[in-house]
Amino acid sequence: MLIRRKSIEQAESSRRPARKPKFAPVTLSEQDGVRYLHFGTEWVQGAMRIRKPDWPELEYAQQMMAWMLFNESPRNIVQLGLGAATLTKYCYRQFPEAQVTAVELNPSVIAICTTMFKLPPEDGRLNVLEMDALDFVNDPDNHGTLDVLQCDLYDATARGPVLDTPEFYRACNDCLLENGIMTVNLFGDHPSYNKNIKAMRFAFAHVICLPEVHDGNVVAICFKTRPELDSGALAARAAQIVAATKLPAKSWVKGIASSVSPAR
Repeated sequence: MLIRRKSIEQAESSRRPARKPKFAPVTLSEQDGVRYLHFGTEWVQGAMRIRKPDWPELEYAQQMMAWMLFNESPRNIVQLGLGAATLTKYCYRQFPEAQVTAVELNPSVIAICTTMFKLPPEDGRLNVLEMDALDFVNDPDNHGTLDVLQCDLYDATARGPVLDTPEFYRACNDCLLENGIMTVNLFGDHPSYNKNIKAMRFAFAHVICLPEVHDGNVVAICFKTRPELDSGALAARAAQIVAATKLPAKSWVKGIASSVSPAR
């Protein structure tokens, strides 16, 4: 049973003077051939099918790849929040020409991904940074450098992103190239949802929300430049993605078509 309270991270960050943050414990569970990552609670922070370690097991993680409809050949992909390394591993394997970077504050998460979630060792294309995502997006050296930014930032309570201000999302926008795209994992049935959507629409030219999946996750697709949503072109690209990867890209196109986003 979960009790409503401040997360360990929030409580620590409110103290002065600033200290090295303390984190909730990193814990694991397994069921039906799937290994799950937790932060000391029942909330799932990531998952890996043990026999298919590079496959995005959770439906929302698959939807986080919906930017593939708009960019076939990304060169620079960044993941904010490593989780179980699902998206980092998939992008690293799927796009061999891309630089893939994960930004994770908790060193225990990085360690557990290496030992229990098959995260490959760093090399010339894969980089794992132990740092605060806010520091990363605010660093001018990262501005105007990314094709894709994937944002999945949750603490132990796992009910709303820990970074959710207009200023944060504006900094994310600043990191993208002109046609860059960000995907964000949200909870549709939580008060944080509307706050995040409002902040994203302040920061980005266009925001589309895919339909909520069965676990309550909603993936938002944020565009630095408003896209041309050609249904025929999107359907053709989705067919290519399905053939090459088996990701359910046709459902993404249907979700985009059914999405109602206020005009900017």
